[in-house]
Formats: sequence, C-alpha cells, structure tokens
Amino acid sequence: MGHGNYSHAAHAALLADRADLDAEQVFRQTGCHPLMNPRGLTVRESRDSADHPHALPIAFALDVTGSMGDIPRNLAQRDLPQFMGLLGACAIADPQVLFMAIGDATSDDAPLQVGQFESTAELMDQWLTWSFLEGGGGGTGSESYELAFYLLARHTDTDSWVKRRHKGYLFMTGDELPYPAVSRHQVGALLGDQLDEDIPIEEAIAAAAEQYHLFFLIPDLQRRQRCESRWRDLLGDHVICMESPDDTCHVAAALVGLTEGRLADVDAVARVLADQGLARERVSAVVRALRPYAELLKPGAVGLPLRPGARPAGAAAGGWWKKLFG
Repeated sequence: MGHGNYSHAAHAALLADRADLDAEQVFRQTGCHPLMNPRGLTVRESRDSADHPHALPIAFALDVTGSMGDIPRNLAQRDLPQFMGLLGACAIADPQVLFMAIGDATSDDAPLQVGQFESTAELMDQWLTWSFLEGGGGGTGSESYELAFYLLARHTDTDSWVKRRHKGYLFMTGDELPYPAVSRHQVGALLGDQLDEDIPIEEAIAAAAEQYHLFFLIPDLQRRQRCESRWRDLLGDHVICMESPDDTCHVAAALVGLTEGRLADVDAVARVLADQGLARERVSAVVRALRPYAELLKPGAVGLPLRPGARPAGAAAGGWWKKLFG
C-alpha cells in the first residue's frame, strides 16, 4: 500500500470541516470496522513506488481505552497535518503511516485493530477515523500493548527494511503496563495464528525492533509514575514522557528527524517547531521531553541503551521466536 501523494492543504481542509464536531461524529464506529479486524491478516505492506521511491513506514499504535481517548481525537481533528508538515520540514520525503488501535484483550470487544500503510491525507484519515474508540480497559493496570509488537514483527512487510535494511518507526501511546507475554490464546482468537506457547514480551519487542525503532509515549507527567519504570526496563531511553497529550505529533515527528539525522539536536528541533508556528510554551515542553533521547545521539555518546540485560535486537531470531517461526 502507500500509493498516491500527500496534500497538506487537502488534509487541513478535511479537518477544518470537522473542527467543531463531537468525537462521536468523527469516530462513528460502534464496533471493530471489518477492514481493521486483524482476523486472518496475512501482511500489511509498505512499498516503494514511482511517487515514493524510499518509503518510510511509520506506525502509530494508539491506546483507545477510557483514559487515552484524547490522542486519537486530537490526531483526527487537529494534529495529523502538523505531524506530516513537520516530517516535510525535516526532509522526510516518503512517509507511509499506519494506525493501530489497542485495548485490553482480557475484556474489550476490539482490543486490536489495524489499518494499512498510506501516503495520502484521505486514506490516512480514513483508517484513523475507522478506529473504534471502545473506551474500555479491564481495570487490571495493564493493556494489550504486546499484541502490537507481535503484529508488527509477524505481519508487516516493508521495502524500507527488505531492500535497504532501513528501520521504520513505531509510536505507541499508553499509560498502563503491558502484559508479560503475548498470549497464544489471544493471538489465536484475534488473528487466527496458531502458536504452541506464549511469547514473552521481551521476545516480541526484540523481534519488532529488528525492523522498527520502537518508542513508547506517555501522555503526561502525572501518568508516568504508574508505568514508566516497567517500560524503561523494556525499551530503555525510547520511553518518552511528554507533558501533555497535545504534544504527541510534535514529539513523534521530532523523534523521526533526530533518529534519521535530519535534526542535529534539540536546538534544531526547537527551530523547526517554531518555524511551523508552534507556541513557545509547547516548543519548550517538546524539547524537555526529547532532551534525554537526543543526548544519546550526540557524537561520542554510547549507543542507545536497551533494557537491562537485553540482547541486541538482532538476537530476536533466536530463542522463542526462532522456535515458533523458524
């Protein structure tokens, strides 16, 4: 997927028409959209084309449980054109965006929803607004984030990785803990995959990290206390603690720019954000959220830390993953 060209003007006009609508009028699904139902999914593809010769896959895995609805609503009614505009300002030429929605597989009706990688404003918006904002969650203190890592590792195929060994990006939003393993029963029920045993979340993360830079975005400083420590065990300094969910798109775009080497440091981030018209207080908040990660990218800095005791991502082909999938 991912054919066609992006138009910022078309995207802005699309959102302007719904600026004053209630969220229920934008996200109209009352259940999982049939085309976002992962049951029987083979693969989601990000492909190069004449329009996009260096396609860069970018996945958003959005927690859509009760406490996390602000981020998908902001994306659909205000922020997604800003994300794409910032990528353009960072000279990221061929982004292809996929949306997933994450809930709790122990209690929700639609705990895993997945769109396609797209390049046009209309199709990105279509998949985003087809997401069912179930607003559930099981009250366990955990959500089924591990399913998103599994799906990316097992059910995506990107020219960026296959042709160029160039990683894509995952931006996962959330404010809870993950479950400790990918449940074979849940995978069977939701996707139809047959596993012999559960997969520890560490293995699923390592497999996804072979092809994607993985980031977990915590929406504000109040919520970091209940989940940050565990996520840092798993993802190290790829955990980004924001000061407001309003900063999600700016943080994500800046992370791409920094990681791709298009933004040299947080000063460059600040200049780009200011040039794009972001208010000074929001620029400062984004810079504060990004500074720990950006410091690791400076010349002479030691490589990005993994979780304590983790193997390099390339080791994902061993252990459980190799046993289950060869």
